[in-house]
Amino acid sequence: QVWSTPATRTSVTSVRQLPIDTPDGRVVPLAAVAEVKIEATPNAIERDNGSRRIDVGGNVVDRDLGSVVKDVDDAMEAVDLPLGYHFELLGEHTARQEAQNRLLVLGLVAAVFVLVLLQMSFGNWRLSLLAFLTLPMALVGGVLAAYASDGILSLGSLVGFLTVFGIAARNGILMINHFQYLERYEGEPFGAGLVLRGARERLSPILMTSLATGLALVPLVVAGQIPGHEVEHPLAVVVLGGLFTSTLLNLFVLPSLYLRFGRPETPANTDAGFTPRSA
Repeated sequence: QVWSTPATRTSVTSVRQLPIDTPDGRVVPLAAVAEVKIEATPNAIERDNGSRRIDVGGNVVDRDLGSVVKDVDDAMEAVDLPLGYHFELLGEHTARQEAQNRLLVLGLVAAVFVLVLLQMSFGNWRLSLLAFLTLPMALVGGVLAAYASDGILSLGSLVGFLTVFGIAARNGILMINHFQYLERYEGEPFGAGLVLRGARERLSPILMTSLATGLALVPLVVAGQIPGHEVEHPLAVVVLGGLFTSTLLNLFVLPSLYLRFGRPETPANTDAGFTPRSA
């Protein structure tokens, strides 16, 4: 780096004539030992962990963030960078990815708690596992809806799946509890009549829950992927699709499975055919 008085720095010619002392005692102009020209340089050089970096920012307009990030990733993969250079996406996209990872972990924890709650409600591990293993079937509609809309799994989609999971679990618990209530307290014998009556009596509450939730989300689906709705739109799409399959699951599949696997266990009578007689 060469530094001089302000008067010398007023023009390129003055800088070129700047006298420089050589090791042999001679004085030569700077132009004799260096090329002097004007070039654009950054005002500041940013560093991260000792490595230089340059930030390139931008705002997404008229498109969703997920699709733009995918296009940027594809463009970066096509660039052959020199050794020691690399791209890194930061900002809102990274924050969303971290939130999705946390949500997945919390979702697994919530699934364990749901299984425990099912056991506490039914008092039967067979019924608990039956209800729990049918819950992923309720998500099929949400998966198909997400694939049909944009095919991108976003934070809003994950929240939508958890919402559908919770609604399906709630309706399943109420359905099986109603079967048990009819059998234990109203004397309804186990069989097709029991599940038909129980499903018929639970039809209205399940449909009202699904319709009320679905109608509230229709405006978000109709609005489409407009700026500001990057989370709400995929959430609404997944919930609407999931409500359809979860309603079918609770009204048709779950009663059929209960009829097949839900028969109460009758304790074995070890004294069958023997009547004790007092002495």
